[in-house]
Amino acid sequence: MDEGTKALTFWDHLDVLRSSLIRMAVAVMVLGVAAFCLKDLLFSVVLAPRSSDFVTYQLLGVDAFHINLMNTGLTEQFMIHMRTAIYAGLLLASPYILYELFRFVSPGLYQNERRYAVWIVGAAYVMFLMGTLVNYFIVFPLTVRFLGTYQVSPDVANMLTLQSYIDTLLGMSLVMGVVFELPVVCGLMGRMGLINSHMMSQFRRHAVVAILVVSAIITPTTDVFTLFVVALPIYLLYELSIQIVKITN
Repeated sequence: MDEGTKALTFWDHLDVLRSSLIRMAVAVMVLGVAAFCLKDLLFSVVLAPRSSDFVTYQLLGVDAFHINLMNTGLTEQFMIHMRTAIYAGLLLASPYILYELFRFVSPGLYQNERRYAVWIVGAAYVMFLMGTLVNYFIVFPLTVRFLGTYQVSPDVANMLTLQSYIDTLLGMSLVMGVVFELPVVCGLMGRMGLINSHMMSQFRRHAVVAILVVSAIITPTTDVFTLFVVALPIYLLYELSIQIVKITN
């Protein structure tokens, strides 16, 4: 630990934390305002998966379709615009937020602990972003296409709301981001001696069943292809986790 850190009182630490929180809030606010002002660009990205022009559909050769969204509340569109801009600002400011948090806690860590903390935080951040991107380009588009065009009868038309679309996108992005933390969590557990690669290999069949269940929950469709597309990256994460645990052991 740094000698200067030991001289700080509890209230001094609170002042430092308050300054860090203020800087993080300002960064999120500035980037959120920028995202709010760039409304057309923001929602061209958010709403892209509802049309067959989206890159994923083009690569898969999906038939042409377009899902129309509707608004049912007087203030709903404005509030969704604000909420989406805040989420975008938070996502864009996340590297700076992690930097501020690490700068606050690093003086209380030993040198080797700082090194491990940098690797763990960096890996967790990268994996969360990868999960978000996999959801945006693969999981969410396939889910939207199936559920948005599914009809029990030609006489029953789908009337999807903007609120439902945004909530599903943000919720699934969060879930996939958390799921992609599997290698990081397994690496930590392996480092602590709670699990080992041999044990994970023995329970591979059980893991496959659990992965299929999780994939079915994430994508509540009857499309086997969609289920396979979602389950495959999670299974690859499990295999990657085995190798990471083997190294950490």
